[in-house]
Amino acid sequence: MRRIAVLDAPTNLGLRPPTSTSVPGCGKAPGALRDHDLLARLRARDAGCITPPRYDPGDWRPGDGVCHAREIADYSMALAERIGSIIDRGEFPLVLGGDCSVLLGSALAMHRLGEAVGGRIGLVFVDGHSDFRHPGNASYVGAAAGEDLALVTGRGQADLAALEGRRPYFRDIDVVVLGIRAQDEYRLDLQAAGITTRPVPALRAEGAARTAQWAHEQLADCAGYWVHIDVDVLDPAVMPAVDAPDPGGIAFAELEILLAGLVDTPHCLGVELTVFDPDYDPDGSYAAEIVNTVVAGLAPVTAPEAVPPRLLPGRSAAPGPRRGNGRPAPTPAANGGDPRPAEIPPQADPAGSVASQESSRLEPVGPPSSAGAGRLRRPVQPAHDQPADDDGPTPSTAGIA
Repeated sequence: MRRIAVLDAPTNLGLRPPTSTSVPGCGKAPGALRDHDLLARLRARDAGCITPPRYDPGDWRPGDGVCHAREIADYSMALAERIGSIIDRGEFPLVLGGDCSVLLGSALAMHRLGEAVGGRIGLVFVDGHSDFRHPGNASYVGAAAGEDLALVTGRGQADLAALEGRRPYFRDIDVVVLGIRAQDEYRLDLQAAGITTRPVPALRAEGAARTAQWAHEQLADCAGYWVHIDVDVLDPAVMPAVDAPDPGGIAFAELEILLAGLVDTPHCLGVELTVFDPDYDPDGSYAAEIVNTVVAGLAPVTAPEAVPPRLLPGRSAAPGPRRGNGRPAPTPAANGGDPRPAEIPPQADPAGSVASQESSRLEPVGPPSSAGAGRLRRPVQPAHDQPADDDGPTPSTAGIA
């Protein structure tokens, strides 16, 4: 069985304040979920907590760039180190956010990992909103939690989108977006970028289990993938305890089935959970529902027959038809020009070749002091086994997810 390691990331740095005299409450989410025996029910190891810097927007004003950018960058580096160390141990990280800016730390960890194994890591982005606001499509930016998908795909200011000189952390063709609303503000930008999406109507029409399998197929050329879940993918009729509830979401049962399908493979490397706000859950009933869903959804990870995380060999990524839908990724000519901001460099093909479809067990390279957390390699097989890769909300809106 695979062992889960639960890591708290109680940051609220990526959100605008709900009122002029308060701070977002999602930093309390990890504690609220732990209070419902999450770790015991998952039989998980406690991987501790990455404590965020103080929430203080100061005199930030529209036009100043992403609020708390320096703090988010430092926090993301620390989070990436801890996620990498969990994966080095052969464990399955479950990161409890916090707001959606935790994705930057996860993305950095995945890019490091992909570099180490000579392949690309994909992203399954389960969220009620596309979080794709960036300088190329908005008048100003500000709340990283509403810009996280744009940032991790290389759009936006370099102090967040290019940590360690890595940009992008995920290639557009290696991202699958599930659960956005049919009229999401940036849905056409996602399409122009070649990012594959399945909004709620299509997800429901196909079913959660088939959608999970479809997501696998979209990322078949990746060495592995990370799963981001923002609980505002749920309909506010069943989950109003988020900072930006939006009608038209899915039900808890659908999220459970979707999660179970996504993690039921050794190529799923970990999951993060974001944006639950206990300030809107005074009796803890929503926290209990989330915990029930997460425990049931992660059952395939802890099943006796589950195997440790594995990565496929690195593969070349020449543009071509996307598996599962047969749609080629759009080219600049097909879309009237490159939809990305000018500062984003072309996404180069990764190193590595198609050596085999067989998975490889991950092993650390040397001690953490020399290799760095998350620096993994595929072990060499014995010779007899060797065969002959914010704008934030408008100023009048409180909070953003």
